[in-house]
Amino acid sequence: FFNHSKNDLFKKNTLDIQKNFPVKKIFEAIKSFSDESDVYYVGGCIRKTFCQEVVDDIDLATNISPDEIILSLKKNDISFYETGKNHGTITAIIDDDKFEITSLRKDITTDGRHAKVLFSKDWREDAERRDFTFNSIYANIYGDVFDPFDGRKDLENGCVSFIGDPSKRIKEDYLRILRYIRFFLNYSKKEHEPKIKKIIKQNLDGLLKISKERLIDELKKIIFSRGFTNLKKDDFSKEILELVFPSLNNTSFLTDKNKDHIAKIQSNKNFIILLSAMMIKDLNSINYMLYKFNFSNRDKQRLMYIHDNYEMSLEKSFFNKELKKRIYFGEKESLLDLINLQLLISYKNEKALNALINEAKKTEIPKFPLNADFLIKNFDYKAGKKIGKKLKELEMLWVDNDFKISKEEIKKIVLN
Repeated sequence: FFNHSKNDLFKKNTLDIQKNFPVKKIFEAIKSFSDESDVYYVGGCIRKTFCQEVVDDIDLATNISPDEIILSLKKNDISFYETGKNHGTITAIIDDDKFEITSLRKDITTDGRHAKVLFSKDWREDAERRDFTFNSIYANIYGDVFDPFDGRKDLENGCVSFIGDPSKRIKEDYLRILRYIRFFLNYSKKEHEPKIKKIIKQNLDGLLKISKERLIDELKKIIFSRGFTNLKKDDFSKEILELVFPSLNNTSFLTDKNKDHIAKIQSNKNFIILLSAMMIKDLNSINYMLYKFNFSNRDKQRLMYIHDNYEMSLEKSFFNKELKKRIYFGEKESLLDLINLQLLISYKNEKALNALINEAKKTEIPKFPLNADFLIKNFDYKAGKKIGKKLKELEMLWVDNDFKISKEEIKKIVLN
């Protein structure tokens, strides 16, 4: 490792990582294991630090084995779990933060999804098995850099460059196709190389080997990335994304005018709204997406609510008639989805739609004023199914009548 970094700002930002994450304790634990043991930042946190982006997770590389990582963590009372131990990764936990610590390694064999690995002491050998040049930059806790493939230069020049043979890199893990798209949207200042486009298309079938969970996870990273709005003007990235996720056939909302609104939705991690906006040209795309991929029950319900109600919600009278009623029946969050989706798609009535959002958030659920005791006391009813049925009728009339009901209307239903 040499001091390749002459950028004082990068060094300062690297040192600032310790202000936001309790990572120093891990550095000290690993380095105290032996005279030769060492640990470095690697991957996304370094890439983001160079680009002055928010660092939201920390990956570390070390020249000791997974078992030795475990020993050093135990010795220093640092919690951990061993989910990725076979591939060299131990996840350390300090407070609410998680840190992936991965032993230097080289991949012996891969099938495009899983790899058999051999642990190593060689930092360059570890760098060679990574995907892109700017993901193979290592830095110590002080910001001194080891950059064997000039990843920083590629970042500065806007080049998304595979390490070594692009075809080989993709065949090692076909998810790298989508990672290429994400990094290109975020960092590229150039056109796609024809050779890379050809290799990606030749290997698209390999994504069938990738689990649906990993595909959706990568889609989320694309949608939440700052380069997401670049998708509209990048025909190749758009084509690949639609080949992998056929339902995502709308990018018309990814405009400069919408950037602030999209950024707000991204900061709230509202994946379902942005995903729905990409399927809104054909609402049946939602059904296909749900059939093809795995979603939580809550996300399924949100997507189906949009499928069933979006076109209806475009009618001017919809919210006037339905807002309070649907909030009463527990649909406030679903209504907010419909309004936010309209804001994203329509470019019209922004003031009115924002007013609706405020109204929906402030609207409290009214309490139905009648109960079984009321019917027993005033109409000589006896406990049983009949009371429940009459109360339901009264409640529906009360809701449909803007949460009002007269004595005459009560009598008419109860005595009928």
